[in-house]
Amino acid sequence: MPLSVVAIGRVGVPHDVTIPAAQPTFYKNLTISGGPAPARAYIEELLPDVLEGKIQPGRVFDRVVSLDEVPDGYQAMHEREAIKVLIRF
Repeated sequence: MPLSVVAIGRVGVPHDVTIPAAQPTFYKNLTISGGPAPARAYIEELLPDVLEGKIQPGRVFDRVVSLDEVPDGYQAMHEREAIKVLIRF
């Protein structure tokens, strides 16, 4: 059986120096990488929506998907059906 590799990209600075649950990612052959988010580039566009209550930044994760459902999570964010998606594996 061929071994598959899954890559997960994250945006933003992690709050911890280690990745939680790193051992399962090793055995599932997952690659995790990421980089900073250019949040200041979106302030002019999004701050009015926050101030008007259209976006509630306190609700960080508003959808949970499995690893197999990651494309659905990205689609939901693209279509503005989800703000941020948490992936459980």
